Amino acid sequence: MNKHSKAPRTAVPEREMSWRFSRSSGPGGQSVNTTDSRVELVWRLADTTVLSHEEKTLATIRLRGRLVNGAITIAASQYKSQHRNREDAKVRLESLLAKALVPPRPRNATKPSKGARQRRLDDKKHRGATKRLRQRPE
Repeated sequence: MNKHSKAPRTAVPEREMSWRFSRSSGPGGQSVNTTDSRVELVWRLADTTVLSHEEKTLATIRLRGRLVNGAITIAASQYKSQHRNREDAKVRLESLLAKALVPPRPRNATKPSKGARQRRLDDKKHRGATKRLRQRPE
């Protein structure tokens, strides 16, 4: 388990990840202007060999807001060390993927309660009475 998710992590092979490094605006003191500690992890969902076709489809649907041209990009600059930022980005990707692959819970069909039905009818009568008061008398 990790701090980002309750779902178990899905292992993504290192060979499927591409990395970009840049200077971080975060902590680091004088070395912040000289070291490339900020990490961007780019992972292409369509090209992965870890997931089955069904899992790729489910992940594509669930992560559609995060996907840009079929890739997920995660930036990490919380730590001073590039190595720790790499680990953080990888953990975040794996937990994000694990959450996306959790199967949807089936919906239990329920009926409105007697009180809810009565409130709905009362509201309809009230709205109708309000609209009748707005009409001109004939």
